[in-house]
Amino acid sequence: MKSSMLTASFALALTLNPAYAGNLDRTKTPIDIIFEQGSYAELSFGFAMPSVTGVDSLGNAISNVGADISAIGAGLKLQLSDHFSLAIIYDQPYGVDLEYGGNPATTLLGGTMAKAESDELKILFRYGITDRIAVYGGPRIVGADGNITLSGLAYGGLNGYNARFSSDQGLGYVLGAAYEIPEIAFRAALTYHSEVELNMQTTETFPGGAPAATGSTKSTLPQSVKLQVQSGVAQNTLLFGSIRWSEWSVFTLNPPSPAPNLASMVDAWTYEIGVGYRFSDKFSASVTYSYEDEEGNNLVSPLAPNFGNQSLTLGGKYQVTDQLSLAGGVKYTWLGDAFPVTNPPNTPRASFSNNDAISVGVKIGMSF
Repeated sequence: MKSSMLTASFALALTLNPAYAGNLDRTKTPIDIIFEQGSYAELSFGFAMPSVTGVDSLGNAISNVGADISAIGAGLKLQLSDHFSLAIIYDQPYGVDLEYGGNPATTLLGGTMAKAESDELKILFRYGITDRIAVYGGPRIVGADGNITLSGLAYGGLNGYNARFSSDQGLGYVLGAAYEIPEIAFRAALTYHSEVELNMQTTETFPGGAPAATGSTKSTLPQSVKLQVQSGVAQNTLLFGSIRWSEWSVFTLNPPSPAPNLASMVDAWTYEIGVGYRFSDKFSASVTYSYEDEEGNNLVSPLAPNFGNQSLTLGGKYQVTDQLSLAGGVKYTWLGDAFPVTNPPNTPRASFSNNDAISVGVKIGMSF
């Protein structure tokens, strides 16, 4: 059983995560292409449709605050020798797109908005020490920008405040090691992504006609550690799982003015388990369950109005030719209930419950 036979199908289905549950993770910074056989290239696309509704503490209904989101990814892996390979990976790992409807003069959060986008390029080198032990790593470059508006009665004197963060890029790195037993498709891989520091030029606009201010905002994109394990457990059957920790508590947005931190987040643990099955030489499929646990309680920022999530993913891969493969997946996510707060920090301003999202993804792969 080849280890790449089923992994592509479930990895693709996890392409896009609706980033409303306390952090900005969308793609979980993938590196799986480094384990493909030989030289290989891929292109992927993901699309998520969240439904995030609630009610504020005055009784005003809050319609869906979550916009549909999309992301693209691409990767190229070159097998340079029997022991040495190179991978170049592009994705859009972090982001958010939400906006509250309602009149800011009569609702607690009406007009509050957050939009952020990012791009990441990783260059990874992999060296096979033996046919079972390999190490890999390389630089990562991440660029991001954003726009936040605080609006509604819950923000008091800051009702109408806006901050625009211009794009900036920061440099980090990836380090990892893997142990494999090819005969049974076993692999255990531990991957570390370092922090990335950003320094974004910021323009702040204040309510009441106060003059705009400009300056810079320092921010830290979090470090993460992920352990992935897979193994063949029966003929044509692959069992896989992972644990990932991401230190979102270090992420802040403290603009130059005395305005408070605009991003209060917590560390997240993500657990995944799944099984894949090869039905024929050309078709394989998988099912994956994921659970994300966040530290702290369900009092959250209005810019991340959910707490934790669970998801179920179905994925499939069809080998069109020996070189060309098509994969696809659909994910259903249950978003955890939460209570957004402003100041004072322990007073809920709204309640969000029974929310969900549907995500789909497709991937084209080519061996050469």
